[in-house]
Amino acid sequence: MARVARTVIVRSAPLPRKKFNALVELEGMYRNMVEQLVMHAVRNGIRSFIRLKALKYREMRKLYPHLPSHYAYTTCQDASTRAKSFLRLKKRGLTRREHPEVRSVVIWLDDHLWKPIGLTFIRIVTHKGWIKVELEPHRQYWRYVNRGWRLASEAKMKLDRKNRRIIVYLTLVKEVDEYKTRGYLPVDVNENNVTILVDGAAILFETGMRKLVLGYYYRRKKVQQKYDELYGVKSRIKRMILRKLRERKKKQDVRGKIANIIVRTAYEKQYAIVIEELGKRPANNMIRKVKDKQLRHRIFQASFRGVQRAIEEKAREYGVQVVYVNPKNTSRLCPLHNAPLAYSNGSRGGRCRKGGEQWHRDVVATWNLLLRALRGDGSAAPSPAGPTLDGGRVPFGPTATHEPTRVPKPVWARWNTLPQIQNSTTINRMKR
Repeated sequence: MARVARTVIVRSAPLPRKKFNALVELEGMYRNMVEQLVMHAVRNGIRSFIRLKALKYREMRKLYPHLPSHYAYTTCQDASTRAKSFLRLKKRGLTRREHPEVRSVVIWLDDHLWKPIGLTFIRIVTHKGWIKVELEPHRQYWRYVNRGWRLASEAKMKLDRKNRRIIVYLTLVKEVDEYKTRGYLPVDVNENNVTILVDGAAILFETGMRKLVLGYYYRRKKVQQKYDELYGVKSRIKRMILRKLRERKKKQDVRGKIANIIVRTAYEKQYAIVIEELGKRPANNMIRKVKDKQLRHRIFQASFRGVQRAIEEKAREYGVQVVYVNPKNTSRLCPLHNAPLAYSNGSRGGRCRKGGEQWHRDVVATWNLLLRALRGDGSAAPSPAGPTLDGGRVPFGPTATHEPTRVPKPVWARWNTLPQIQNSTTINRMKR
């Protein structure tokens, strides 16, 4: 059994001025303590929370004696995290400052500083007593609650001065049981699609990532050319326009939905997911011999590891095992004869030089991933040899999957949020 944690951001209802002013004063004291602790930690090279707390806890308590004592504890946690990150960047030469700057403050809360009241209210302790705050949960929050997730003891809070609200970062946890693997579900991640092999049938999900990347590439280039000529390279209006682009959110949406489909399929069949072991920065190896700037940009923005990370995160929620295999030549060798495939004119269809079989590039990659997973751990999963894979010389044989079933993006990208039946949600059961 494994413990899985997720963070959900929930906004509060507008607060009365008296309550919000108390939180503003709390934020000011919290910021002052964090700044002092970060400066001390960086000057003395302290990366450990325990060491920082042992040196500065009593001093922080004397600085604000009217503040609950656990704020001195959580500020040490916050400051040690900031100092550790800054010292790591400084060691790599990625920062120009001698000391970090505390720009934004997110107040860390432990189980002594906040208490949940049901699912829609919380209490936060300040120097002026406890403050009750009403939350405005969204659909994602209720989705987690309806699936059995529970609130953890830690949380974080940030002030929204413009709307007189607070933004609460809630941590939800769940105990997940891991099942015994009955088979494997290989997944091949490409620039413009994700291909899976389910019981000998290859399914290709079109992601449209190439069109998305190139569209924003030309859009950013047009904005830069226009405003650099009018206002200069460091113009504020150009930064504001570029900041409003939604490329990252659209990519996250694609990755999350495709990962959800893959993991749910593996969970229903009690399979383990097989993916390529690409390393931390696979794009650096892919662009070594690429000179075209646009192609290099596409390779970096294709986010191969981003899709794999989304699959890994979703797999933890369902207790699905993830198996990593060597990605070398997975799309270049015939799974039947272990012979090279001949591709012509940039086509994704290749022919085995030994047996003459015709293979789609993404399909042969999934078959090779499956074979390497079976040979790697010696499990009792069903073998792809025999009736599930045609060994004859006839192209597109009757028992071999040479061409994938294509699923367009508008088909698989649809997603139902909350249940259609009103009584099936937790909040409506509470109302009754």
